[in-house]
Amino acid sequence: MTYKQIKWLILTIPTLTIGLWEYVRHEFLLPYISMELGNWLAPVFVLLVSLLFLTQLFTMIEHNQEELNRAKAMQAVLQEREKIARELHDGIAQSLFFLNTQISNMENGARTDESLLQKLKESVHRTNDYVRQAIANLRHPAKTDTIPWLQGVEALIDELKLETALQFDIEWVIPETCLSSKEKVELLAIVREALLNIHKHADATLVRIQASKTSNGWSCRISDDGKGFRPEEASIKGRFGLKMMRDRAEAMKWTLEIESIRGKTIVIVRKGEV
Repeated sequence: MTYKQIKWLILTIPTLTIGLWEYVRHEFLLPYISMELGNWLAPVFVLLVSLLFLTQLFTMIEHNQEELNRAKAMQAVLQEREKIARELHDGIAQSLFFLNTQISNMENGARTDESLLQKLKESVHRTNDYVRQAIANLRHPAKTDTIPWLQGVEALIDELKLETALQFDIEWVIPETCLSSKEKVELLAIVREALLNIHKHADATLVRIQASKTSNGWSCRISDDGKGFRPEEASIKGRFGLKMMRDRAEAMKWTLEIESIRGKTIVIVRKGEV
């Protein structure tokens, strides 16, 4: 039984009870029961019917409420797991990817120079910082208003420049006032994931980031000159980064488009109508 049905039963049962009693009393019992006794019996019948039926309905409401609380608790657990996954993917997993790249360079190189060892040490230190930050963020809500604007993407670009021959053309002209603190965090996370995907899969040499204000919002476009991708690859099981990009955009009610045109991959994040 739905909550709406229970609500209407609770509202109508006392009225129907008193109406049915008055009808029976006047039609059949009036010669046997005085008016005064009938008036006294009316609330008694309403009480008895209420105890018989309404208590069961209230029990059903309590049961439904318990199920709702369990569902909310399960949803909270799932959201926390998603948060942990994002923390791991956004920082730790990406740092481990760079560590793996550096170790592979050491294994393939004829010798291990001091600069490569220094980069490896810096990556280990950075990963340790990510772990500490992830643990702190999971214990306490992140203060999004204290995150330096674009610092995360700039740090990633610096890493990519050290590890690859990628060149960057950046045109970021979205005023800070156009985005809330939450929007800044989510947009930068999407841009970060797009850059990591270019590094891992695109075999590109040039990356362009163009972000500008529109008539009713803003638009951010990340493109590369790599080998592109097949559209069906965007939905392959295990492509957790693409799924998180879509989940972030959907949660913020943004439009996310991922296209492959003539060997170029284009990611567009947009707020507002075209």
